Amino acid sequence: MEKSGRKKSFSGNFMNITYRAKGNIYLNITSRCPSDCAFCLAKFTDKVYGYDLKLAREPDLDEVLGGLELAFSEGPAAEVVFVGLGEPSVRLDLVLEVVRWCRPRRIRTRLVTNGHGQLINPEREVVRELALAGLNAVSISLVAHNPEVYNQVCRPLFSNGFSEAVRFAQECVSSGIETELTFIDLPEVDIEDCRNIAERTGARFRLRPLIDEDSKEVRA
Repeated sequence: MEKSGRKKSFSGNFMNITYRAKGNIYLNITSRCPSDCAFCLAKFTDKVYGYDLKLAREPDLDEVLGGLELAFSEGPAAEVVFVGLGEPSVRLDLVLEVVRWCRPRRIRTRLVTNGHGQLINPEREVVRELALAGLNAVSISLVAHNPEVYNQVCRPLFSNGFSEAVRFAQECVSSGIETELTFIDLPEVDIEDCRNIAERTGARFRLRPLIDEDSKEVRA
């Protein structure tokens, strides 16, 4: 488990741990991911909203909290969001510690994930731990309407990635975490079926546009 002694100084100059967009503060904590999505930003850029998110190494808890303190010293934010160019749940302990740091400060937290947290951490009760830590919301990128299309475009390490992402969403809903299922607007994706999946799961539905080199998120 990652613990912070809060004794180290933090310069914030060597990597972009935090970045701002849409009124939020985003946390860039890893480049690792168990999927190889055909549409992943990391395939054609390291930059998002004008920030270079390439990590020379993964930041530790002191550095992440230092980055948060620095970011908040520059102004408020609607929420702290775990999302960079990797899958945040590969660093579950760090996510939990940051959520616990935010909770007494009344800072809203949201995890953006592929929903494979339980597959990545099979010995843990991932959703229960997130809920107990105080995570407010989760955005799960389900992408497609069935396992076949999902496997085609996401190319996950786990053969049961689609069904487990749906299960993860169901558990989040049951645990009282605000849950959103997001899908990508691709020709092979049946949007109405996606909407039905979200409705059956009890999650909010959101359709995301495909981001490419010309998208505003990359050109910013």
